[in-house]
Amino acid sequence: MDALYTAAATANGREGRAVSSDGQIDLALALPPALGGDGKGANPEQLFAAGYAACFASAMSSVAREMKVDTKDVSVTAEVSIGKDDSGFGLAVVMRVELPEALEGETGRRLVEATHAYCPYSKATRGNIDVELVIE
Repeated sequence: MDALYTAAATANGREGRAVSSDGQIDLALALPPALGGDGKGANPEQLFAAGYAACFASAMSSVAREMKVDTKDVSVTAEVSIGKDDSGFGLAVVMRVELPEALEGETGRRLVEATHAYCPYSKATRGNIDVELVIE
């Protein structure tokens, strides 16, 4: 791969800080209450959800141009869960894609599936994390 851009961030654990190399991100991190923390900070699952949702929505715009469909009213929500699995902990994602009425049915389904095949985050998670696509 020829890198077009590289992001770098440094963190010191789930209860500390995360700071990007350019200073655009400087966040307190905390365990969510569901994992025994006070929730007074962001957590890695929230950051991953935000990144995946943003990337998926942008990828959808690219795919939509090829399909000649309008996605200006599309909304993408990524729900990232962490839980125990056979080797310790694992992640799962539910990708909720809210489509306008004009994209309901087969066209919308094809758009979402093609986006999932194209999105860099989807490619990175494929075979590693269960990702469920939900079209709303």
